[in-house]
Amino acid sequence: MPRLWHFTAEYLLLLPAGAAIALIWANNSPASYFRTTLRIEFFVNDVAMVLFFALITKEVVEATVAGGVLHPWRRAVLPLVAAVGVTTVPLLVFAAVVPLFDEPRVIQGWPAVFAVDLAVGYLVVRIIFRRGPVVPFFLLVGICANALGVLALGATAAIPIHLTRFLFLMGTAIGAAVVLRAQHIRSFWPYLLIPGILSWSALYLGGFEPALALVPVLPFVPHGRRDPGFFVDASPEAHDPLSRFERWARHPAQVALFLFGLVNAGVPLSSLYWGMWSLPIALFVAKPVGLLAGVRAATLMGFHLPHGLGWRELVVVGFVSAIGFTVALFFAAAVLPAGPTLSAIRMGALLSIAGAALAIGAAASLRCGRFHE
Repeated sequence: MPRLWHFTAEYLLLLPAGAAIALIWANNSPASYFRTTLRIEFFVNDVAMVLFFALITKEVVEATVAGGVLHPWRRAVLPLVAAVGVTTVPLLVFAAVVPLFDEPRVIQGWPAVFAVDLAVGYLVVRIIFRRGPVVPFFLLVGICANALGVLALGATAAIPIHLTRFLFLMGTAIGAAVVLRAQHIRSFWPYLLIPGILSWSALYLGGFEPALALVPVLPFVPHGRRDPGFFVDASPEAHDPLSRFERWARHPAQVALFLFGLVNAGVPLSSLYWGMWSLPIALFVAKPVGLLAGVRAATLMGFHLPHGLGWRELVVVGFVSAIGFTVALFFAAAVLPAGPTLSAIRMGALLSIAGAALAIGAAASLRCGRFHE
C-alpha cells in the first residue's frame, strides 16, 4: 500500500480518479451529485487547492536558484513571454471557429481558451519526459497562462474587481512575508498563517482566484541554496522551511486534487452540442503554434531557452498546454450562467483531455522524451 500510494501521488492519479467518479455519478444520479458538490465546491476550489498551487510554486522557486533549470533569470522570463502566445493565438482561432458551428453564444466562454490544467498537464509531461527542464518550463507557462485567464475573467465583468482592496491587502501580505524573512523565521507556519491568509483575503475580496494565495508568498520562504531537482521529494535531512512545508503538504494536496476532480468534472454527457467542438479545436490547433510563436518572440528579445529544450519539445508542450480540463471548467462557470452554452463549453473542456494523447503521439513521432531512446 505505501508503494501504491507513492506511485499514485507521484503521478497525481487521484485527480483523474476523482474526475472519473464525477462523470459516472453526474450521469447516473445528477440531482445527488450536484447537491453534494455544491456544498463543498467553495472549500475545494478556493481553499484546499491552495496547497497544490503552493507545491507547484515551491518547485518553480527552487528551479530558479543556482544550478536550477530556470537559472539565470533570462531562462525564467522566457516562459512568461511564451504564455502570451499560448493564450492570444488560440483566442483568435476560437473566435474564427465558433461561427462555423452556428452557435454564436459559445463565444461568451472565451476565457476558457486561456486555461491550462497544471495537474493533468504535469502528469502527462512527467510521463513523457520524466524530469528535466521541460517540466518546470511547462508549469511556468501554465501558471502564467492561467494568470492571464484570471485577468480575462475580470475583463468580462462577470466577477467584480476591487483593485484598491486587492492592492492594499496583497501589499500588506508581501510586506509581512518580507518582514518574516528578514527576521530569519525558520518555521513555515508563520508564512502560511500571516501573509498566506492576507494574500488569500486579497484575492478573494479583490475578485481574483484565491487558490493562488501562496504563489506570491512562497518565494519569500527560506529555501535551500541549490536545486535538489524538479519534483524530487525533499530529503529528511533537508531542514529549510520550504522543504519542511513540502513534506507536510504533499499528502493533503493529493486529497485536494481528488476532491477537485470530483467537484468539477461532473458534466452530463447529454450536453452534446456541435458548439462544444469549438474549444478543443482552437486549443489543439493553436496552442502549439502559439507556444512556438511566443518562444520565437522571446528569443528575439534576448531571452534563452533552458538547455535541452528545442522545437520538438516545444511542440509536445504545446499539445500538453491544450489540456484545459478543470481550469477551463472553472473559467467557464465564472463567466456563463447555467444553460446550454455553459454545457457546451464544459463538454469542450472535458474533450480537451485528448491533448494528452496528442502530446504522447507527437513525442513518439518526434522521438523526444522517453521515446528518444
